[in-house]
Amino acid sequence: MTTLALLLLTALSAAWGAHAVWLLHRLRTARRDPLTGLWTRDAFTRQARRLLRNRHAVVVLADVDRFKQVNDTHGHAAGDALLEATASRLAHAVGRSGVVGRLGGDEFAAVLVDRDGTAADQLAVLARILARPTETAPEVHTSVSLGWVRRADHPDEDLSALLKRADEAMYAAKRAPASVRRATIGRLLASVTGRRPGRRSTA
Repeated sequence: MTTLALLLLTALSAAWGAHAVWLLHRLRTARRDPLTGLWTRDAFTRQARRLLRNRHAVVVLADVDRFKQVNDTHGHAAGDALLEATASRLAHAVGRSGVVGRLGGDEFAAVLVDRDGTAADQLAVLARILARPTETAPEVHTSVSLGWVRRADHPDEDLSALLKRADEAMYAAKRAPASVRRATIGRLLASVTGRRPGRRSTA
């Protein structure tokens, strides 16, 4: 092979390598929520299903309380700051071994692996952290309701069903003094009523 051919081959390989890196970056960017940097629903779903192979997995659903009121009173910039802070705090709490995604609006989901059985305590602490005002919007005071369910309690259910259980628990938490509620082991109410129990508007 001539020197010129070798140089051309090297340059071509470098170009293809750079193109592959660019494509990978674009793909990862498309899977990230542009505001919070969390995984989008589809990307979260793929990773969450993988984590659910572990019987110690816990599914968590989080929803910002009175989010529409925050936007109406303090403006959308304050609302965005609240979403960013919530996302950052959730991601930090779950860590690299878990996954957190923004499902849309002010609703987030996470799957973590609770090997030592301390999820209830961890989530109680997390709820208090999520209720702290953000540095960029200290005038905003609200809380985040959490609903969660253990994979081991419902080993035959898929991610969709577990999210529904966590959703029911989360809206039960909104109606109670506590900000955290664990899903019950009984039947899934959403499968009976055909709608999310206690589902409210974003007001």
